[in-house]
Amino acid sequence: MALIGLKATPFAVVTQLLGIAGAVLVLVWCIYFMGGLAWEATNKSLIFNIHPVLMLIGLIIIGGEAIISYKTLPLRKETKKVIHMVLHAIALVLGIVGISAAFKYHNESSIANLYSLHSWLGITIIVLYGIQWIYGFIIFFYPGGPSTLRNDSLPWHVLFGLFVYILAVGNAMLGFLEKLTFLENSGLAKFSSEALLVNFTAVVTVLFGTFVIFTVLSQPIVEDDHSYSPI
Repeated sequence: MALIGLKATPFAVVTQLLGIAGAVLVLVWCIYFMGGLAWEATNKSLIFNIHPVLMLIGLIIIGGEAIISYKTLPLRKETKKVIHMVLHAIALVLGIVGISAAFKYHNESSIANLYSLHSWLGITIIVLYGIQWIYGFIIFFYPGGPSTLRNDSLPWHVLFGLFVYILAVGNAMLGFLEKLTFLENSGLAKFSSEALLVNFTAVVTVLFGTFVIFTVLSQPIVEDDHSYSPI
């Protein structure tokens, strides 16, 4: 599927740069400004900090890399399929751990769970992501469905995967907004370095997701007949 008459190369390059920038920004925010990361800590905020780091680096960045792998890697179809599945598996695992960190932080801080739209969408997205991965593994990888089922499923598999990914990027925006609102209500200046960093990280995240979609819609770097489209 190529709706943009350009090769994926320039879009892929920009995607990589934005991915690196997003990972650096979220790490600077959570480590430098918010004190670091810890699974066990008396300062419970350090537990929460795991959440944005793993959700952005895992579900958004690594998940985005998995999506564009079919268009950007000059490898055999079967090799790209394995890389695609493995990257999505890593993204899914990191997403689950990231959500678990948010629950752990809430439970140990006596904060109610699942009270916000961000949390509702987050659970929905991780469940859909898991269903998508399991279906893709069974039908397209092992044991593999009949060719008719694969051919019929592929367009829906691609469309559903992109829908879930776009939903994840949108929910990340809600997460940044929610956390920044809490910080500002606790005394963080609206134009402080940290507030600007959070907003800029959100902008980079949106741009990363946008260029993932551009890459998907562009022409593959190396033509590969009958290759599976990205999830």
